[in-house]
Amino acid sequence: MIDESTRLRLKQAVANLDSLPAMPATARKLLALPLNTEEGEAQMLKLIEQDPQISAKIIGLANSPVMGIPRKLGKVSDAAMLLGLTRVKSVAIGIASMSNLSETPEGKYFKPQDLWLHSITIAMVMRAIAQAMPRNIRPDEDQIFLMGLLHDIGFMALHHIDATASDELHLQLLLQPGRPIMDVELETLGITHCYIGAQLARHWHLPEEIVTVLGYHHPPYVEEAAPGNPMVRLVSLSEKIVPNFGVAEHTGDEIQEYEWVELGINPADVEDICAQANELAVQTAQFSGAF
Repeated sequence: MIDESTRLRLKQAVANLDSLPAMPATARKLLALPLNTEEGEAQMLKLIEQDPQISAKIIGLANSPVMGIPRKLGKVSDAAMLLGLTRVKSVAIGIASMSNLSETPEGKYFKPQDLWLHSITIAMVMRAIAQAMPRNIRPDEDQIFLMGLLHDIGFMALHHIDATASDELHLQLLLQPGRPIMDVELETLGITHCYIGAQLARHWHLPEEIVTVLGYHHPPYVEEAAPGNPMVRLVSLSEKIVPNFGVAEHTGDEIQEYEWVELGINPADVEDICAQANELAVQTAQFSGAF
C-alpha cells in the first residue's frame, strides 16, 4: 500500500505545475500548425513521417477494419487523404502527447499499450455515439478523436511521476472491480487521474475545453460539466458502455435516459448504439497491436 508521505509527495508534485513533464515538441508543433494552407499540410505530414511511432499508428489505424477503408495503405499521405487531414492531425497530437510519458518502463499492472487500447477504443465509441447526435450539436470528429485519446492521459502522467504508485493503483483496480474508480483512487493515492490529467493540460496550456474533459469525465463531477459541453458526456457515456477495455474504469453508475437525451439521442436508438459500440470495441481490441 502507499504510505502517507508518498501520497503527500504525489499531491505536491501534481499541484506544482512546473514539476509536471513538458509537452513533447512534436505535439506542440502539431498543435500550432494551421491546415488551411498547403505549407501547413506539408509541414504536418513531414512531422508525422519523421516520427516512426506516430506514422505506424496512423497507418495501422487507417488499415484497421473499424475505419472501413477497402484497400491497404502504406504511406502517411495516403492515410491523411482517406481519413482527412484534421482527423490525422488530432490522432497524431494524441499519440505525440503520450510519447515522452510512455518512456517510463511499464509496470507489472500498468502498461502504456493498455492505455492506448483503452483510449483509441473510447475515441471509436465516442465517434459512434456522436453519429447519432443532431448535426447542430455534434462535436467535430477531429475533436472527438483528440479528446478520446487524451481523456485518460492522467494515468500516463501518474506513471511518469511515480511508477510504483501507478502500479499499486492499477493492482487495486483489478482487486476491486466493482468499486467506482474515483473511490479506489482517492483511497489508494489521495488523488485521481482526472485531477492529474487536468493539471497536465493546464501546464501544457491546452484549451479549457480539454482541461474540462480531462478533469470532469467521471461521476460525480461529470454532472457539473456536461450541460452545455457534450464532449464530457460523450467520454462519460463511452466509458460506461465499455468500462474494461485496456484499463479497468468502473464508474459505479448505470446509464440514465437523460444522458442520451442531453445529446439529442432518441432513447429508442440506444440499444442499437450500444451494440455497435461494443462491436467496435471488440474490433479495436483485436487489431490494436497494428496501431
